[in-house]
Amino acid sequence: MHIAIGYLLPRQLKQHGLENGRLVLTDAALKDMGRLYTREAGVRNLEREIGTICRKVARQIAEHKTESVTVDAADLSTYLGPERFDFGLAEEEDQVGAVTGVSVSESGGDVLTVEATIMDQGSKTEEFVLTGQIQKVMEESARAALSYVRAHQAELGVPKGFFKDHAMHIHVPAGAIPKDGPSAGVTMATAIVSALTGRRVRREVAMTGEITLRGRVLPIGGVKEKLLAAHRAGIKTFILPEKNRKDLVDVPKEVIDTVDIKPVSTIEEVLKLALLPGPTVTPAQIEAARPTMVPPPN
Repeated sequence: MHIAIGYLLPRQLKQHGLENGRLVLTDAALKDMGRLYTREAGVRNLEREIGTICRKVARQIAEHKTESVTVDAADLSTYLGPERFDFGLAEEEDQVGAVTGVSVSESGGDVLTVEATIMDQGSKTEEFVLTGQIQKVMEESARAALSYVRAHQAELGVPKGFFKDHAMHIHVPAGAIPKDGPSAGVTMATAIVSALTGRRVRREVAMTGEITLRGRVLPIGGVKEKLLAAHRAGIKTFILPEKNRKDLVDVPKEVIDTVDIKPVSTIEEVLKLALLPGPTVTPAQIEAARPTMVPPPN
C-alpha cells in the first residue's frame, strides 16, 4: 500500500499523462488490488495492474468521454475483470466440529477451517480419516490430538467404548493445496472435542499451536503473518501459545488493539475460550443410547 501510494501510482500517472487529478485511485481500491488481483511477495504485478487502469482511463479521456475518473474498490472489476484471488473470512455462525485455524504461505497468512465429524466405523478398522492433502507432520499432529481426546474421553463426557464403533473424519478444505506443519494441532483437537460433545465453536475465535499428548500447547512460527490474516478475516479473539508472546513485538499496533490475543499453555484453556456450553444431549450420548438390533428368531 505505502509503496503503491508513494511511488508506483505517481509514476504510472506521469507516464500516462493523468496527473492533476485526472485519475484518482482510492486507498480501498489499491488494498483490494493487492488482496484480490496481485497477491505476491513483491509489487511488480501491482504496478502492472495500476498501468492497466491508467491506459483505460487515458483512452476514455482521449475519446472525450470524461475529464476525470475516480476508481474505488467497487469499480475494479470494470477495469481488471473478475477477482483472481480470495482470502478466508470468519465463519458466519457458531458451528459444531468446525474450527478456524491460520496458516502461512509464501504470499502471507490466511485463515482456514478445520472440520471434524463422527463416522460409524462398521466393519472397518481405521481409527480416523484425514483428507485435504495433509502431509506427514500435520498427520502426526492429528494423531496426537485424537490420542489426547481419547485419553480424556471420560472428562469430556464421551461414553466408554465409543471409539470401538466410531471413527473420526478430519478434513481441511482447499484440498488442492498441500498442507503441513504442527501448528494446527490445537485446532484439530478443538474440532474433535466439538464434534464429540456437540458444543459449538465460537465463530469469532481463531487459533494456532502445536499440541502434545499431555495437552500442552507448544510455540509455532509465523505469528505476525497469522495475526494479520486473522485481523483481515474479522476474527475478534486469537488463541496462541504462551511461549509466542515474545513474538507480538513484531505485530502492528492496529492489530494488537483490534484483536483480543489470548496466550495459552494447555488445551484445556483453549477449549474454555473456544467452545460454547454443551447441549443437554451430545451426539456421542445419542449414539451410545441407540438400541442394539436383535436378529429375528428363526
